[in-house]
Amino acid sequence: MSKLAQLAADVPAPPCCPSLTDRELTEEEAELTAAMFKALGDPVRLRLFSKVASHPDREACVCDIADVGVSQPTVSHHLKKLREAGLLLSERRGTWVYYRVAPAVLAALSGFLSTRD
Repeated sequence: MSKLAQLAADVPAPPCCPSLTDRELTEEEAELTAAMFKALGDPVRLRLFSKVASHPDREACVCDIADVGVSQPTVSHHLKKLREAGLLLSERRGTWVYYRVAPAVLAALSGFLSTRD
């Protein structure tokens, strides 16, 4: 297991919000969820997030995902925004940075949009 995978296992998942149909969101839940969706609201960020999430072992080197039609500094900026929103974790290995989807993020986002009966 890579150091990043170990880190991901040790980091608590971001607070999970209830399904939209369960109850009204608190102010804190709304702010957290809005930050995640705002980060994913940019097409380049959404593509980068998708590339990391769908990459083998759910971990990707920036060198493997940077081909999204923008310059390398712009890729770095977008990856930083995804990290700041709590969607990605990163680890530097030599000259490269590897990214992994933060634990439980996909389940939290999909659970937020699902209906629970």
